[in-house]
Amino acid sequence: MPTALLWFRRDLRLADHPALLDARDAAGPDGAVLPLFVFDPRLWGPSGLPRRQFLLGCLADLGGQLDGALVLRSGDPARVVPDLVREVGAVSVHASADTGVHGRQRDAAVERALGDVPFVRTGSPYAVTPGRVTKSDGTPFRVFSPFARAWREHGWRAPAPRPESVSWSTGVRSEDPPEVRGPDGVRLPPAGEAAASDAWRRFRAERLEGYTSTRNTPGTDGTSRLSAYLKYGCVHPRTLLADLEGLDSDSADSFRNELCWRDFYADVLWHHPESAREPLDERMRAMTYDTGKDADARFEAWAQGRTGYPIVDAGMRQLHGEAYVHNRVRMIVASFLVKDLHVDWRRGARYFMQHLVDGDLASNNHGWQWVAGTGTDASPYYRVFNPTRQGKEFDPDGDYVRRWVPELRDVPARYVHEPWLAPDGVPDGYPLPVVDHAEERRVALERYEQVRAR
Repeated sequence: MPTALLWFRRDLRLADHPALLDARDAAGPDGAVLPLFVFDPRLWGPSGLPRRQFLLGCLADLGGQLDGALVLRSGDPARVVPDLVREVGAVSVHASADTGVHGRQRDAAVERALGDVPFVRTGSPYAVTPGRVTKSDGTPFRVFSPFARAWREHGWRAPAPRPESVSWSTGVRSEDPPEVRGPDGVRLPPAGEAAASDAWRRFRAERLEGYTSTRNTPGTDGTSRLSAYLKYGCVHPRTLLADLEGLDSDSADSFRNELCWRDFYADVLWHHPESAREPLDERMRAMTYDTGKDADARFEAWAQGRTGYPIVDAGMRQLHGEAYVHNRVRMIVASFLVKDLHVDWRRGARYFMQHLVDGDLASNNHGWQWVAGTGTDASPYYRVFNPTRQGKEFDPDGDYVRRWVPELRDVPARYVHEPWLAPDGVPDGYPLPVVDHAEERRVALERYEQVRAR
């Protein structure tokens, strides 16, 4: 009986899964599909506890849908996948394309190791596979707005149909997953494909209308909270875009834009794999950052949510409480670390990847580069988020701050973002600001100008 191996990676679902359909067709009417997930130590090792725990939940959900047929193995995929192919006599290997830096190298190694056995990559985790949207001269985009226009003009395929039935290969030895002690006190979202579908339906029915404005207010439940599901492919962005077809509201367009940002950053990484670790703007490699004991102490204050700037502290405490940070607040806390504390953006990006449940290399690191002024966009270096002003504008009543910074729950709204001005002073247990924003903004802009003048 022919067996086709389906290698799950960032596509932990059965709906809208082109590689699954290809594997079924390759096995033929008399064959079977063997589902596999490999715990790659090069990916598992750097993952923080929230991502590990959520991934295991997604795999448990997937395994339940497959009636226990899902095979788990650990090790270098360039060894594990060919070994399993020989073990079961698989006629082909199927997977969604991985366009990440490690994924491309890993898949090339697996393909070499498979020899004459075809390794078929179908689809990707993106609405438009990275590398397909380019300028008229074939060069890649480095600015979002023109990329977004070209992305919309290019369009995307309709969702692939969910197969009515698949003959799954059973009886193949599966290893136990790695043991993970869940992150203490962290509230993770429910894992898996059904949870992703439920989250999308609730958002579309209850919060999509008005999304343009509510997406920027962290004190309200105004975002989709789909990022972790998109990260692990519990839902495909193509499915979401299809559900939005025909909706021409500003809010629907804003949500499409967020999916476009995800594709944009993946496209940047595809064309510039070095940008995962180095500034995309090569001039900014000469940028000066603070190091030493004082810088380390300020970083720790930032990481623990003890900077004395309420919106920054609320964001970092949300990170530790939910393994998630509201998107507007991600920009605020990143700007504060890089431009107020003068700490290298890469240190902040690594910290986020260790603690975020939705940590995605392309989106996370290029988001940090955008804030740091080292990456995409025309001239973002002069953007320095004023944490007090940002708090007043986007959390005017202090709801978000009070939720995450209990020391400030009794501070009146007019002072919640400037507790040092309150008549009774800063409440006991809450720190004074670690730096003066106006002074550090001046220093940051001076350093950027020095680099740009070279």
